[in-house]
Amino acid sequence: MDSSQAFGLAHLWAQSDFIIRAVGVILLLMSITSWYLILMRALRQLRARRHAEAVEAFWAAPDLDSGLKRLNQQAPDSPFEALAEQGAAAAQHVRRHTRNDTLGGTLDADEVITRALRKSIALSTAALESGLTVLASIGSTAPFVGLFGTVWGIYHALVNISASGMATLDKVAGPVGEALIMTAFGLFVAIPAVLAYNAITRANRVELSELDAFAHDLHAAFSTGSRIASATARHDDKDDGARLASLGATPAANHGAA
Repeated sequence: MDSSQAFGLAHLWAQSDFIIRAVGVILLLMSITSWYLILMRALRQLRARRHAEAVEAFWAAPDLDSGLKRLNQQAPDSPFEALAEQGAAAAQHVRRHTRNDTLGGTLDADEVITRALRKSIALSTAALESGLTVLASIGSTAPFVGLFGTVWGIYHALVNISASGMATLDKVAGPVGEALIMTAFGLFVAIPAVLAYNAITRANRVELSELDAFAHDLHAAFSTGSRIASATARHDDKDDGARLASLGATPAANHGAA
C-alpha cells in the first residue's frame, strides 16, 4: 500500500529528467494561454449581445450624428461602430470632393463608399480572428506533446528498471502509469481549445454576416439617403396598399350600384 502511494504526479516530477519537466511546462503554458483566450473571447461575446440593439438604435436615430453617438454609447469599440464611422467619413469625403451632378461622379462616389466599408470589414475580420490560430495550434499539437512526454517517460522508466534488474509487474506498472499521465495532460489541454475554437468560429461567422448586412444598409443609406427595406416591410406595404385599394373600391362600387 505504501509503495502504491509512492507513485503519482509528485513522484513523476521528482524522478523525471529535464525533457519530461520541459514537456510539463510546455503543456502548462499551453493551457494557460488557451484559457486566457477562451475567457477573453467569452467576455467579448457577452458584450456582443448588445450589438443588435445598438444597430436598431442607430437606424432609429433622427440623423447620422445622433446614430453614431448611439452606437458609441451602446456598442463602443465594436465592428459596427467602426463600420458606421468609416462609411460616414467616406460619404463626407465624397460630398466635399466629388461632383455628383454627373454619372461618373456618382459612380466614383459609390466606389469610394464601397471600398471604405470593405476596408472596415476586413479590419474587423482580422480582429475577430485574432487568437484563433493559437487555439487551433494548441488543440492540434497538445495531444502529441503529451504523447511525446509519455513515450519518453516510458523509455526512461524501462531504462531505470533494466538497470536495477527488477523487471517484475509491480516495478513496471508504476513508472509506466506515471508516464501515461502526460498523455492525459495533453488531452486536458487540447479538448477545451478545440471546443472553444469551434464555438468562436461559429460566433464569428454569425457576427460577420450581421456586419455584412449592416454594411449593405449603410451603403444604400449613404448612396440613396434611405435604408433598404426588409422583405417583411415590403410585404406589409403591399398588404397595406391592397387593403387601402379594397377599402377605396368598395365605396365606388356601392356608388356605382346606387
